[in-house]
Amino acid sequence: MDYILMLLPSMLKGLTVTLKLFFLTLMLALPLGILMGMARISNFKPLKWFMEFYVWLFRGTPLLLQLLFMYFGLMTLGILLEREVAAYLAFVLNYSAYLAEIFRAGIQSIDRGQYEAADVLGLNRFQTMKNIVMPQVFKRVLPPIGNEVINLVKDTALIYVLAISELSRVARTHVMRDDTFVPFIIAAIFYLIMTGTVQQFFKWLESRFDYYR
Repeated sequence: MDYILMLLPSMLKGLTVTLKLFFLTLMLALPLGILMGMARISNFKPLKWFMEFYVWLFRGTPLLLQLLFMYFGLMTLGILLEREVAAYLAFVLNYSAYLAEIFRAGIQSIDRGQYEAADVLGLNRFQTMKNIVMPQVFKRVLPPIGNEVINLVKDTALIYVLAISELSRVARTHVMRDDTFVPFIIAAIFYLIMTGTVQQFFKWLESRFDYYR
């Protein structure tokens, strides 16, 4: 017990780094994902083609490789980013690509008749998206977004490659130093608490958006 109490300060410090990356990625990637999802179905061909390439690039390469490129790759090009900035940039760009595809699919799942009805009512494109389309889209995309958010919790461990002391790296350091598996167990408990909280939050959101139950 004394050993666990001794571990907690450094483990909680690592947890703070993990949570900071998690919330910052979520706050930036969600609105970007919405905008990119709308750009994916734009009638402006250059924008649509660019977004198709962007999504293909970031979904088709590992996040770990993107992290390495953002820090070490850009460094070789003369662009030196702080380790944390490189991590935030890689995570936001990666997750916005996945969320863009989710929102793109959600928007395209709305029946074309609703757009026509909105046009008859005199609503412009922005009003149609804001008041008719997006409320339905949010309801439909909640489950896949929930899955991506859970993946985000676990993917934060990847920033160890940039020598950032997040939760899993702190645990690994203690395991190697103290020759005990206890830090991994504590880290696993923290991750389970985080993913469990996310699951419960999205269950609550889905119940709030379940209009017909």
